[in-house]
Parts: sequence; structure tokens; C-alpha cells
Amino acid sequence: MIFRVTGWFQRLVMVCLLGTLASVQAEQVQSDTAMAGASEHSCTRLTATGNPEYPPYLWQEPGSRRGLIGANKTIMQALSERLGIPIEVIYTGPWSRAQEEVRVGRIDLIAGAFYTLPRTAYMDYIEPAFLTTRSVVWKRSLVAFEYSEWADLKPYEGATVINNSFGQSFDEFASVNLSIDNVTSLPQAFRMLAQGRVDYVLYEEYPGLAYAAELDLDFVIEQIEPPVSSEGLFLTISRRSPCNTEAFRAELMRIMTELVEDGTAQRALNEGLETWSLTSQ
Repeated sequence: MIFRVTGWFQRLVMVCLLGTLASVQAEQVQSDTAMAGASEHSCTRLTATGNPEYPPYLWQEPGSRRGLIGANKTIMQALSERLGIPIEVIYTGPWSRAQEEVRVGRIDLIAGAFYTLPRTAYMDYIEPAFLTTRSVVWKRSLVAFEYSEWADLKPYEGATVINNSFGQSFDEFASVNLSIDNVTSLPQAFRMLAQGRVDYVLYEEYPGLAYAAELDLDFVIEQIEPPVSSEGLFLTISRRSPCNTEAFRAELMRIMTELVEDGTAQRALNEGLETWSLTSQ
């Protein structure tokens, strides 16, 4: 009799445990579903930032403490329209600070960054690059200058902005083979070139065009081919952004591909050059 009661009681306990486990599993499924739904609907707005001293791609909006304008903002606006999610492009301070804001997740996106391996630790890159930045040789107009490859620069005296990089390969070549002065600003380097104090300046193509126009030197100096290097500008998303899911990254990739292929990105660059020219007068 005791054994029969004990066996019956064990079966009852087992049934209760199985029922409790099934209930817990059901609640967990409901919780997971709710969390997934919340994740899908939590991405209702995005913030973006970038290098604020990088015309015509991005620069601080005149008279604004928080605004950025330029080609990359125009591209973010086009991305926003196709996503159906508002994107606010915010000035967060110098370039180093902008990257930190994305690293800690206070800002969702960087509107234009070169690829570096250390940055992949805190943000994902969205391919393809939406624009390409060429670094070129600038010389005085109407002055003979023989150049077709890096080695041709050896006999000349050059200048560039301090701490500027043109890619690992060229930087290594230049450190051993070239004579290049490092100055504090691009206007200073361009004025040195215009005055004949150096033979050439190394700088990125479109920011160089923008500053040459601002300084009224666009008929005094000119860029020549080929570029010394070329780097892609990528949209990136913080790994700590609540919007950063595999599905969302895939959607960003799809739209960024469209913006490149349909010419939106290039038109934005052309508009950025024009806007910079007007605002810098």
C-alpha cells in the first residue's frame, strides 16, 4: 500500500513538474517574442555624426552649435527617406570626439569613415563605400612638374598638413624617400605652394578643391594625375546602437548600394562643393 501511494505521488509530482516547465517555456517564448518585437520597433530614429572639418563632405553649419552640413549630410537625408526613419546629423565636436560618441553608443552612425581594423571593434561598416576620396599632388599652374609615379616626387620639396595620412604604403614610402614639410593647416600649405616656397602639396582632392576656391587660389594651383592613394568613405553603425541588427544592416547595405548606383552620392558631392563655395565666401 505504501509503495502504491509513493508511486502515485511520484507520478503526480512528475506531472506537476512537467506542467510547470511547459508553462515556463511558454512564458519564455512569449518574452522572447515581445523582445524581438520591441527590437523591431525601437529603431524609430537615428543620429549620425562625422568629421566636422572635412568640406565638402561635412563641416559645421554656420551659426549652429549642433548642425553639420555637406555632401554626407545630403546622403544621410536620402538614406532617411528610403528607410522611412528620421536621421539627425549632429555636430559632436572634433573628429576624435565624434568617433568616441559612436563607440559608446550615444550616436548611432558615422556619416563617412575610412576603414581601419581597430574601428571594427566598436562599429560595423556598411558596404559599399558611398564615395571615394583621392589624395593628389597639387602644383603651381603653368609650372612644369614631371610626375607619373611616387618615385618622381623625390627631387622635389613638398608639404602637407601635420599628421595627415595617405595610406600605409605611401606613408612608408614617403618617410624614407621624400622631403615633405608638415604644416599646421591646408591654407598654409597652399599659400606656400602659391608663393613657390615648395614644389607641391599632398592633400585630398575635394577638400583641396574646396579650400583652393575659398583662398582664391583655384587658378594659381592645380591637381595632377595620378592620385597618390584612394580611400573609400563608409557609413558605419555603432555596435551599441539599438538599431544594429543583421536585418537592419542588410537594409542599410541595400539602400547605400542604390544611392551609389543611381548617382545620388555623386550628386550630393557636387552639391557639397557648391555649398562650401558659397558659405565660405
